[in-house]
Amino acid sequence: MNSQNEEMLKGLRAAARTQRKLSSAEKNKALLKIAENLGKHSSDIITANKKDLQALPADTAAAFRDRLTLTTERIDGMIESLKQVAALPDPVGEVIDSQILKNGLKLNKIRAPLGVIFMIFESRPNVILEAFSLAFKSGNVILLRGGSESRHSSEAIYKLMRDSLQGFANMPFHGLEDYDRGLIEELLKRKDMIDIVVPRGGDKLIDFVQRTALMPIIKNDRGLCHTYVEEDADLEMAVKIVTNAKTQRPGVCNALETVLVHEKVAAKFLPMLYKATEPKHLQWHVDEASLGILKGEGRVTPAKTADWDTEYLDLIMNCKVVKNLDEALAHIDQHGSKHSEAIVTKSEAKARLFQQEIDAAAVYWNASTRFTDGFEFGLGGELGISTQKLHVRGPVGLRELTSPRWLIDGTGQTRG
Repeated sequence: MNSQNEEMLKGLRAAARTQRKLSSAEKNKALLKIAENLGKHSSDIITANKKDLQALPADTAAAFRDRLTLTTERIDGMIESLKQVAALPDPVGEVIDSQILKNGLKLNKIRAPLGVIFMIFESRPNVILEAFSLAFKSGNVILLRGGSESRHSSEAIYKLMRDSLQGFANMPFHGLEDYDRGLIEELLKRKDMIDIVVPRGGDKLIDFVQRTALMPIIKNDRGLCHTYVEEDADLEMAVKIVTNAKTQRPGVCNALETVLVHEKVAAKFLPMLYKATEPKHLQWHVDEASLGILKGEGRVTPAKTADWDTEYLDLIMNCKVVKNLDEALAHIDQHGSKHSEAIVTKSEAKARLFQQEIDAAAVYWNASTRFTDGFEFGLGGELGISTQKLHVRGPVGLRELTSPRWLIDGTGQTRG
């Protein structure tokens, strides 16, 4: 690693020490300053973003283009996210547990920052401020590295952040504008300088980080999400839920990929859903039973075996008719990614059974999977949706960017 990058890492570690001492008021003031400047300079960000969009190949998938796009509305969302994070309670120093032992030692279990976080993300420049705000408020320092496809957008956002943070802390972030993959490999081996790595992107990125990183990972894996429509479901509600989950923004991880339908309502429900999704030109990959019901419809093709394990991130949806709840549970257990799953039913008993048996970070009853989102959950944003089971699961917000440690006060006790 060259001397410049070595100095960058040393600076981040030094900033991490300073960051732990910042008061909530100081952190909130910095976040609100960034929000204010983002509102003033949103046109500059959008102009830079247009350069990235214009550089995309003509055959770029619509979902990828959507993830890269910044609009006035999305920047307004970024501003609101910054304000929400500033308004949230500061988790640093929160006492989780407290007790006094028989020997007089006083134990406090508190929340503490993770340290230096290295986040690698693809295509979504709005992630920069979302990730920074959460890391900063939770007392961490963050090293950010986006994909080259968002270089102009990232450069403009990094400049705005640097200008806004003049006089605040010790520059508690660094935006990498070196897109050499070799540098990423070097950084993933620097467990002496980086405490946590957070990859946010496609399967190839996640796999690369898992195989390379020597430090712990907060993994934001793919979202192969299902919705199961039970025989007693309100079918009009089910149509709205499935249509929203699949078509509202298909290129994100909490979008639905497969709908499962009880055989007793399939003949009525599937034509309703097909008609509702017609304006979106949704393509259907279906099992034999669904094909028999939708035979002759133009956007329907037989599903291949691999389709049930495919995260399309596009206007393509799998559909399967199942005999009962048990078959739906078995299908999700085999093909789900442990991200977000949903059931539509009038029966609370069936809903609770579904929620109990489904092994996923978020499990819904009568609602769209599109709500699995830090902003929607009131967390101000997220570093991603964790599908792992250790340390954090689901949206990664402020508290999830801390870990517990013990502070022990004594009066001279020694152990015999």
